[in-house]
Parts: sequence; C-alpha cells; structure tokens
Amino acid sequence: MSGELDARVRQVLNAGTVIPAHPLALNAERRLDERRQRALTRYYIAAGAEGLAVGVHTTQFAIRDPRIGLFEPVLKLAAEEMDRADRTRSEPLIRIGGICGETSQAVREARLLKDLRYSAGLLSLAAAKKLDDAALIAHCREVAAILPIIGFYLQPAVGGRMLSYRFWREFAEIENVVAIKIAPFNRYQTLDVVRAVAESGRDIALYTGNDDNIVADLVTPYAFQIGGRLEERRIVGGLLGHWAVWTKRAVELLNECRSVARNGGPVPQRLLQRNVEVTDCNAAFFDVPNQFAGCIAGLHEVLRRQGLLEGIWCLDPNEALSPGQREEIDRVYQAYPHLNDDDFVREGWDAWLQP
Repeated sequence: MSGELDARVRQVLNAGTVIPAHPLALNAERRLDERRQRALTRYYIAAGAEGLAVGVHTTQFAIRDPRIGLFEPVLKLAAEEMDRADRTRSEPLIRIGGICGETSQAVREARLLKDLRYSAGLLSLAAAKKLDDAALIAHCREVAAILPIIGFYLQPAVGGRMLSYRFWREFAEIENVVAIKIAPFNRYQTLDVVRAVAESGRDIALYTGNDDNIVADLVTPYAFQIGGRLEERRIVGGLLGHWAVWTKRAVELLNECRSVARNGGPVPQRLLQRNVEVTDCNAAFFDVPNQFAGCIAGLHEVLRRQGLLEGIWCLDPNEALSPGQREEIDRVYQAYPHLNDDDFVREGWDAWLQP
C-alpha cells in the first residue's frame, strides 16, 4: 500500500485528540496574511492540539481557484510550522489536508499532500452527489492508493450528501482508511458510521464533527452485538471548525471526556450541561439561524476579538456575519466565560506573531 500512516501518528490519532480545522488569515485586501496565518498554527499547537486540518471548509474552498492560488502555499505554511514544532516534540503532529472534487482533482490533491508529507487526506464527497455507492467506493479507493484517507460524513445542509450504512460498511474495508470524521448532525446517521466500523473489525479512529453534539459524542459508548459478542466503539476526538477557536479549552474538555470514558460509570451532570453550552456557542459562531451562512466569518470574529486575526475578511466579499450574528456571539461570550481562552491567547500572541 502506497503511503501508509506513520506508526507514531497512528498511535496519536487512535488515542484521540483535538484537531482544529485551520482558518485562513487575510488582510484588508483579501490577500494572505502570512504572519497571522503562521500565528494561528502556532496558537493551535501551543494550546495542545496534536493535529491540524488544512485546506478544508474552514480554510475556504476558494483557495483552490487558480485565480487565487492559495491551496499549495497555505498547505506549505502549515507544514513549515508543524516541522518547526516537531523538532521539539516527542510525538509528531498529525498533518491532515483537505481533498475534494471529482476523482481527477482528488487524485491531484492527494499527490500534493503526499509530496508535502501530510499524514492523511480528509476526503470530501460533496462533489460526487450523483455517484452510486459502487462508484463512490471506487473513487475513494483511487485516492487511498496514494495516501491514507479520513472519511467525511458531511451534513446535507452545508453541501454533503446522504451516505448509506452499506456505503460505510464497504468504505471501512478500504485498507488505507485510517479514520472517519462523522458530521451529519444526525444521530441515526452517526450510528450508521459507528456500527459499520464496529462490524468491520478494523482499527479505524472515529472523530466527531457533529458541532451540535460534541461533548455527548465524546462520552457515549457505542455497543453492538456482533457475532455473538458485544463490541464497543468510542468517538475518540474531534476534527472540528468549532475547535478552531477557544482551542485551549477544547483540549481541556477532551481530556475531561476521555477521563470519564476511561473510568466508566455515569456521565457527570456538569458534562451534560457543558454539551448544551458548547452547542449554544456553536449556534452563534456557525450562524445556525441563517443556515450556516456566516459560519466562517463567525469563527473569524472570535479570532479577531482575541487579536489573532486583524479582521474577518473572507475570499468571497459576500461571506460576512449575518444580521444579528455579532450580537449572538456577544451573548455566548457573556454567558459562558469559562469556555473562552482569551487569557491564554493574551499571554502568547506576541510570541506567535513573531517572524
């Protein structure tokens, strides 16, 4: 198999960690702000994230437009900062790059990620809405022949498609599948993925992308009767745009959830309450009342308030905060001060903004 996952990276991935979906730092001219782009990467690593997802939705898909030409430069910047960090780490960071498009584009992007020494590709199937399950699996196999892949169940409300249990069961048999990001925002469809992986018997890491249910996903045991035995699986970490902000607190939250899962017993009421608080914050950041129209701008607004971004500019001038979204962000900031990491950012941002 070409491009198998490094054993040390797989160990970290399987144990579970925080993997923020990396935003794009732009200046007022909507051009790449390299200084702040590097600062964001340094912030995530300092906050305790053990991996980064770059070139994904939060990074803005328009970076692939040849007129913009930022896909490879942004991947390279993140790789350089992860190289720098890895020199002083005992375990390497997990390097995940986004892959999208029809098969020819997906293969090109996979080859680029491999050349840049990324660990795996997060494979979006949003462009393959007309393919049946057999054609989808063939598409996935072709990409997985180049480098390890992470499956991605994206909710239809933001461009994804329905994927059957049968699809996930066959997907789990692809040799170079190393993880799946589960983000349908739907408990039935989440169950389809977890059960398919459990029935496969494969060692595939499960990560939540369900921004409406992050904490509950992390503390829930999924148990199935398979071959006369009770098989349990856990969602071990998160690969989330939501964790691109307040990342230090996300790391602490994941550690708390992992402790509860490891020790067994009842889930503390405080964590069930935290699930509601995190979901409320996500509704504000991701602009749920407006069908996620301001989701990227909302994350930028939080990072702007912290001083990590200069402004909330997106590549598309029409992407901005929705009416009332800023006030919603004000509300959750005031309601849940224990969820932000503003103090941590204030202490570190001068160092992160250094050349």
